[in-house]
Amino acid sequence: MGRLLRAVAVIGAAALALTGLAGCSPERPQSTLVIGATAAPATLDLVSNTAAAIPQVLLYNVYETLVRVDDSGTLRPLLARQWTVSPDGLTYTFTLDDRARFASGARVDAAAVAASLNLLRSKKSGPVLQTQLSAIRSIDAEGERVVLRLAHRDNLLIYNLAGSAGVVIDLAHTRDLAVHPAGSGPYRVAGFSPGQEVDLQASPTAWHERPQVRSIRFSYYSDPTSQTAALLSGDLDVVTDLPTPQALSRFSDPSRFTVWRGTTNGEVVLGLNNSTRALSDRRVRQAILMAIDRRGLMDVVSNGQGTLIGSMVPPTDPWYTDLSTRWPYDPARARALLKQAGYGHGLTLRLRVPSLPYATASTRVITSMLARIGITVVTDELEFPARWLDVVYTRADYDMTVIAHVEPRDIVNWASPTYYWRYRNPAFSALVSQAISGPADQSTARMRQASVMLADDAASDFLYLMPKITVTRAGVTGLQHNAASLSFDLTSVRESR
Repeated sequence: MGRLLRAVAVIGAAALALTGLAGCSPERPQSTLVIGATAAPATLDLVSNTAAAIPQVLLYNVYETLVRVDDSGTLRPLLARQWTVSPDGLTYTFTLDDRARFASGARVDAAAVAASLNLLRSKKSGPVLQTQLSAIRSIDAEGERVVLRLAHRDNLLIYNLAGSAGVVIDLAHTRDLAVHPAGSGPYRVAGFSPGQEVDLQASPTAWHERPQVRSIRFSYYSDPTSQTAALLSGDLDVVTDLPTPQALSRFSDPSRFTVWRGTTNGEVVLGLNNSTRALSDRRVRQAILMAIDRRGLMDVVSNGQGTLIGSMVPPTDPWYTDLSTRWPYDPARARALLKQAGYGHGLTLRLRVPSLPYATASTRVITSMLARIGITVVTDELEFPARWLDVVYTRADYDMTVIAHVEPRDIVNWASPTYYWRYRNPAFSALVSQAISGPADQSTARMRQASVMLADDAASDFLYLMPKITVTRAGVTGLQHNAASLSFDLTSVRESR
């Protein structure tokens, strides 16, 4: 249940990041780096709220973690200068960097870390964080070390500690986490207008790397056209993720703009309800996958920007394997498979999609391609998030849907037969369980096996990985190319005017 609740929050926030919540921001302040984004946070309390818009601003910039994920998806030291894991995988020992300071000036000591992690795994936090830290039996401050003792092995714990589940909060100097987050990052929150903007100021006690930009503002746009116009006019310095890749040509002048291309964790999935009569038949699922030209779809929907993947794994995960050619485009073979499954005279399926641009654009392509093999698609656009979450995610009242999943390492959700895909494969679930709780040196290989099994079973159609397209004013440097975490990492950003 925890993983389900987590996915609701992350899918919702992530997909909203493509459409936005707020209108255009006020006039830009002087001497401030202004960043245009789309998913506006309603609160800054990431303890109780797991909307992706919150760590986009706060993770690594305001809050730091014991370890972090870098641009390539590799774990790196942060508040902990080193860490060890016992041979049985049940004890994690983190040695803190004694230079670390909160923005208040207080030391980031073992007691502060233990108190923060205990809050994050308590009933005061949301179910998402409780689930991510559920393997922990106790947390102890032992001198300059923080020791986590586990009830059972969890090979994903270290990755969870690099995200929202591992943020270290200055609890002694916190008034209200919803408005005044207090951390040890290079920036502190100087102002917050829910649904509109977040202002960051360089922390006077920044310890790891002195910020080169003193003032940063996140401004939120509901209309991609307005956001693009704001960057072109100079009202914005950065767009976190270009919502309309078709607009790339407008930023082709290198004397004015820099385009940063990379990967994300956002798998765009044609989700198939494996519990329905037709789609419980692997041959029907195979037919659907072979009827869809994923390269052609990506060309139409995202102007050719993105990565073909073939399973629920982005290239930045250590168990990534390129499975994009597992089910090649072959309409003739698809028709034959449908006939073998007893649908030679046709099949009607409901495609219920959220009201998001990439989903509705994908729907038009999918409907046309499936018609060529005898599948009639009845489309239904559902208001997002409320209607889609109720009809598709909660009640699984659908045959097919299209949604982007941005949660890191979200392949594990396929191991839950109650998840909205209703995918039941005991062998797959066993592999994922062994990858998480078995010997660490076998974890990556088992997760890779699971990704191959998921693709071979045609569980759903993994259309493409969303691109990371950041556009900046010329002179802005130091941004990460990939979105390996939920953070829009500003720790190394620099600018010249």
